[in-house]
Amino acid sequence: MSTFTVALVVSAAMEFFPRGIAHYLLGGLLIGLATAAIYLGTGISAGASTFLESTLSYVSKQARFQQTRFVESRDWRVVFTLSIVAGAAIYAITVQGGIWTTEVQPWRLFAGGILVGVGTRLGKGCTSGHGICGVGSASGVSIINVIVFMSIAIGTALFVSAMGVSP
Repeated sequence: MSTFTVALVVSAAMEFFPRGIAHYLLGGLLIGLATAAIYLGTGISAGASTFLESTLSYVSKQARFQQTRFVESRDWRVVFTLSIVAGAAIYAITVQGGIWTTEVQPWRLFAGGILVGVGTRLGKGCTSGHGICGVGSASGVSIINVIVFMSIAIGTALFVSAMGVSP
């Protein structure tokens, strides 16, 4: 690799990651280790999208929610999902000085959450399931899903920015 190429890569990294990449690298390693630990311990991918069905299996008698895969995994999935929320809250309180750290209006967050939920069902999984577990296991469906939702996300962000919409 030439000196020019290295300088170009470093320059791009500094522009896109002005606060460095160390925290992204650490976060990615921790997510990868946690995903591997869950898979090795349970034989199940750690995607969070089945949390809803697993949780509903506690209260609904509908056959859809009483599938063996939901009932047998619901306890650890609840702990897994609550741990994600708790970890984010602990980080926000200890490092960022508070839980609410965005200028995005609550209605936009709510609408975005609804759209993500619908997309998760349509795509047969979430970003953690497809993006981490699926791509990591070389699943063709997951690779295609990641390409599709990343393309749509990038396109949407560019469109919204071009329309002058800000948080």
